[in-house]
Amino acid sequence: MTRYSGSTRPLLLLLLIAFVLLGSGCTRFRHMFGHTDAKTETLPVDQLYAAGHQELENGNMGRAQTDYKRLISRFPYGPYTEQAQLDLAYAQYKSGNFDDATSTVERFIRTYPTQRHVDYAYYLKALINFNRDNALLSRLARLDTSQRDQGSPRQSFNDFANLIRRFPNSRYAPDARQRMVYLREELAKHEIGVGLYYLERKAYVAAANRGQYVIVNFPQSKYDGDALALMAESYKRLGDTKLSDDAKRVLLQNHPDHPWLAGKWPRNRGIISSLNPFAGGQ
Repeated sequence: MTRYSGSTRPLLLLLLIAFVLLGSGCTRFRHMFGHTDAKTETLPVDQLYAAGHQELENGNMGRAQTDYKRLISRFPYGPYTEQAQLDLAYAQYKSGNFDDATSTVERFIRTYPTQRHVDYAYYLKALINFNRDNALLSRLARLDTSQRDQGSPRQSFNDFANLIRRFPNSRYAPDARQRMVYLREELAKHEIGVGLYYLERKAYVAAANRGQYVIVNFPQSKYDGDALALMAESYKRLGDTKLSDDAKRVLLQNHPDHPWLAGKWPRNRGIISSLNPFAGGQ
């Protein structure tokens, strides 16, 4: 058995007391100046919202989400709750919790369809899908975004269009229009890539349909010429001279310098397509 000398016992006792006091002091300090769960559980709604907003401003998205969820739970109604839901969706979006962010913002739109900031909710919903697939790994790998699944970009395009249709004078409408232009180009490029895939595998009807889809759904994109060339070539291989000549005539009128007209065709596109797939043979 270990024995302690008389002089040692007082020292141990002092250390134990100091440890207890230090722990008590730290707890009191956190309650006074820090951000603890116990403190936010009793804060009035305005202070609880301010606490969450401060965490959001500081970039503490996880802490902000906790505060906003607590506010919504404790105070189901009122202007602070409405704003907290929007801020919660934004914090979830910035944290990469895209599904949770979408659910939160859609719930807001259903619950408050006439709320004065509902246009921001529509914008945020579109923005979530716009950035859903822009993961760091994809950026580092320099992957062509048009080669990835287009479900989210398509949904984002439709969401931005919905915002502009509902709130044409919204402060978010100009940015939405610019993003739609970008998405239109990416979606058109994707359709051309799929059309070329079908063409290479002699699925000529499917290839022609992809070209037509680009013309109808993404007019005035920089891939209009490619779409017409894809249609002309597909119809030619199908033996439909009339449709092929019609597509060629429109191509000549609008894109007289298109490389398909000179008999040029893309090389093997590989994983990453060139910006103009028809210019690969130059």
